[in-house]
Order: sequence, then structure tokens, then C-alpha cells
Amino acid sequence: MTAPDARAAAADAPHWAQMGENTFVAGMWLLYEVHRFLGRWPFLLCLYPIVAYYWLASPVARRSSLQYLQRMQAAYGLWPTAPGWRQSLRHFRVFAQVILDKLLALTGRYRFERVSFTGREPLGALLEQGRGAVVVTAHMGCIELCRAIAERRSGLRLSILVHTSHAERFNRVLQRLAPDSGVQLLQVTEFNAATAMMLGERVACGELIAIAGDRVPVRESRVTHASFLGREAPFPCGPYVLAAVLECPLYFMGCVHEGAGYAVEFVPLAERVVLPRARREEAMAEYAGLFASQLERMLRRAPYDWFNFFPFWDQSASARQAPGAST
Repeated sequence: MTAPDARAAAADAPHWAQMGENTFVAGMWLLYEVHRFLGRWPFLLCLYPIVAYYWLASPVARRSSLQYLQRMQAAYGLWPTAPGWRQSLRHFRVFAQVILDKLLALTGRYRFERVSFTGREPLGALLEQGRGAVVVTAHMGCIELCRAIAERRSGLRLSILVHTSHAERFNRVLQRLAPDSGVQLLQVTEFNAATAMMLGERVACGELIAIAGDRVPVRESRVTHASFLGREAPFPCGPYVLAAVLECPLYFMGCVHEGAGYAVEFVPLAERVVLPRARREEAMAEYAGLFASQLERMLRRAPYDWFNFFPFWDQSASARQAPGAST
């Protein structure tokens, strides 16, 4: 696809928040019940035709998958030949399998011994002091396995900030599936003094505030840019502004497939985020660059584990067109 064609496709594409999230929560129950009564392999056999249909019927998602895989190939040469439809279809299939693992993780039915953790000791020491942190993460792997940490540390609370209006519905499903979960989704439609005070109280009580660093807000908002897979890409400023306002440490959290399970990593990005007035834009770009480098490092190990099926490098343009809420 040529550059003008790619820009035109991005302009015509809906914003990421409009692409299928309404159907996700509704489909959770069906996925969960199929696995519950039939098991994993029958579930996967039933799921593959659905994945193939969605791949064929979703040209924007298909093109975006190929664009990502091809740029991963250009940066690291992970495949013998240029990625094509087979690799893209596998990309979709991995995503479908992760959806099941999300449900199993949230309901405590996932075999947590298959999950390895790296770098959680400094974060654990921070929480032991009663201090919280902002955790910037991405749509990669099975982030819901952070529930495993809550299982192993009594009293750990993790709030996940989301930009869309589906959080309340998802929370109802989560409450029914896992009433004792320490995980909660918070819909943040506007970042104002009241929101900052509420989040500040949570951090002061030793809570983790997780926010995605790989999707720009729904409404037009300030973004910064950093290099990702050899191309400049837009990243939200929200995680770094939030950590600066709350005056708390900033951590990266990533999750990718490893063997028969997953590997979860925590990496400290800053003990305190500082955004000087004189060089505010440059500082936010530097923090976004730290996040992008960690994201790229983990995806090099598991390239099929990144689930942004929209024109990622052009999401600033689509954000300007989309209605909805933002931070």
C-alpha cells in the first residue's frame, strides 16, 4: 500500500474506540460458557471459523495487522519472508485465544503457575510502604493476568483507566464472573480537579492506577510522538501528565506469551515524572520514548501479541474525527 493510499484508508477508518468494543462484552459470556462446558480444544475449533470470517470481513483490521507485522519484519527480520495473509490470520487467532485467557484470568480459572513475573520486587516494596504508582501498559498479551498479583498479595487494588463508555457494562460482567476481583475499570470522561483528587487518594492509599500508553484519546487531545518500529508514531500524553500530577512513580507493565503461558514484566520508568514548563513537550516525548522502547523490546519476543487492529501510526488523524469521551 502506498503512502497516499495508507493515509486515505486511515482517514476513512473509524477511531479505535468505535471498532467492535460493543460486541466484545456481549460475546464474553458466550466464550466463557463454551469453554466451561466443552473445554479449550473444542472452543478453539469453534472459534477458528469465526476468526477467519472476521479477518475476511474486516479490511481495516486486516490491513492494520499486515502493516504492523511488516514494520516488525523491517525492523527485526523475524520471519524468513515478508509477512502475508498467513501471519496476519495467525495474529487474529492469537488475539482470539487471549480473549479466552482474559476470562479465565479474571475468574481465577487460569493456571497461574504458567505465568512468570520479572521486576515486581521494587513495585512490591513500594506498595509495602503504602505508596501507589501509575502503571503505563499496552494492548498486548493478557494484561488481565495482573489479577495473579492481586491473588498473591492481599489488599492489592488495581484500577484501570479507560476512555470509552463500556467500562460500566464490563464492570457488571466482571462483578458476576469474579466478585472478589481486585481489578476495576474506571471510565474517565474528563480529567479535571475532581478526577485528579479521586485518583490521588487512590495512589496515596497504595493503589496502582493502570493506563494504556498505546492509544490516543477518543476526542482530539494533545499527543506526543516517539519512534516505534522505525517510524514516528503518536502516543497519548495522559500517562505522563497523570503521574506528574499525582507525584508518584511511573512503571511500565508488559505481558507476552512465553512457552505455554505468559511472561509479565514491570520496569520502572521514573521515580517521579517531571514536566518542566520550559520543555514540557520534549519531556513528554522522552517519557513516551521510554515506553515505546519497552513495548518494542517485549514485542520482539512475541510479535503476535500486540492487539491494535487499526491504523496505529495514523491514529492522530482518526482521533480528530471521532466523537466520545477522553482524558
